[in-house]
Amino acid sequence: MNRFGIDINVKNTPKLDPEFMPILKFNRSFLAGAKKPVSIAVERADGQMATCHTFVYGTPEMAEADHYYVNRLVKTILWMKGGFKVYVAGDEGTYEYLKKAYSDGGEQDFDFHYMANVFEHPFEVVLVDKVPEAKDSPKKMGGHMEGCRIGFDAGGSDRKVSAVIDGESVYSEEVVWFPKITADPDYHYNGIVAALKSAAEHMPRVDAVGVSSAGVYINNRTMNASLFLAVPEDLYDKKVKDIYIRAITDTFGDVPFEVVNDGDVSALAGMLSLGEPNVLGIAMGTSEAVGYVDTNGCITGWLNELAFVPVDCQSDAMEDEWSHDIGCGVKYFSQDGVIKLAPRAGIELDEKLSPAEKLKVVQGLMLEDSQAAADVYLSIGTYLGHTLAYYFDLYNCKHVLLLGRVMSGKGGDIILAEAQRVLADEYPELDGKIIPALPDEKFRRVGQSAAAASLPELK
Repeated sequence: MNRFGIDINVKNTPKLDPEFMPILKFNRSFLAGAKKPVSIAVERADGQMATCHTFVYGTPEMAEADHYYVNRLVKTILWMKGGFKVYVAGDEGTYEYLKKAYSDGGEQDFDFHYMANVFEHPFEVVLVDKVPEAKDSPKKMGGHMEGCRIGFDAGGSDRKVSAVIDGESVYSEEVVWFPKITADPDYHYNGIVAALKSAAEHMPRVDAVGVSSAGVYINNRTMNASLFLAVPEDLYDKKVKDIYIRAITDTFGDVPFEVVNDGDVSALAGMLSLGEPNVLGIAMGTSEAVGYVDTNGCITGWLNELAFVPVDCQSDAMEDEWSHDIGCGVKYFSQDGVIKLAPRAGIELDEKLSPAEKLKVVQGLMLEDSQAAADVYLSIGTYLGHTLAYYFDLYNCKHVLLLGRVMSGKGGDIILAEAQRVLADEYPELDGKIIPALPDEKFRRVGQSAAAASLPELK
């Protein structure tokens, strides 16, 4: 394989996507010949900084390869950790390219506007003599069991709530709701309050509230979330950004609370069930939802939106309809990945079916031991083996819990086995360092809403 003059050796390629070019392989081959030092830092909320020291070629002949490499690197940092200001030192050509690419109307226009909106700060790329030092503010969160607690888990199709007393769930309920298609934010607010009150009725008092919710949360504020997709922008700013803060304080007054991305809460539930930290949770469903608990058992506050982190460097990789970028995780590790590969395996999917229904068709064929369906899951497993090596490069994560509808049933077993095989064959240096697994019964007993209840520390 060759891209921009960089030769890439890949031993294991997906049966249904033989041109798949793992980004870790590209990066390693690129850096083998790049000698000019470049430093990049990305600033995010509260002065936190993600800093990377790397290399480019810095020659006219390799400019295209340089630009591609730094573009994918900055995009990875932005969607892994978040940020609104990119500092560049060491190469003016890299700065000029990134400033043009990450601009209004530029190559990465979507990322430019999204990050500015999430962090409520204009996005900019600046040239400096020296980039700022890395700075993180991880928070020890979760695992607090004492007292009377409520855990609320906001999903796109149902909402779950648990009443937990000294670590034991005494009540839980699951209610169907339709947040993604409802424009009135009072519907969401009233649903959240109803769930909180329902749980409170089963305890003598409420000491703390933890919330697990899809989206981006900074200081407990809802900066971006698909749950509120239909809410108009003016109402979003007025009624959604502080919706959980209002719902909790209006209902219970001044009690400790935490609002955390649902991926991070999944990783926390994994840590509680494993009894070990350093857990990356990957849920493959409608999208690729990811959370991370670090080596100290802390939640990092990073975005962890790996659905929009590039994993494939091939030039005709599938485009994501939302960001209009190509080769990003959402098209490989979600129901979109299954739908993309099914026709290549000879499986006809009725276009009138919803994405979830199309996934069920492939899952049904897998129950019948269809070789075509097995080829779909084997190909996803190959994707995953290469990509887990990349995620290890980014996170240094020991445990990886694989969740979601795509990982259910026989297909999930095939994906896991193939990913383990590819890791062992292509990345033997990672043997024992990264351990992918499906959740066990202990994890399922912890539950998302019960894990959410353990988030806040009592005053």
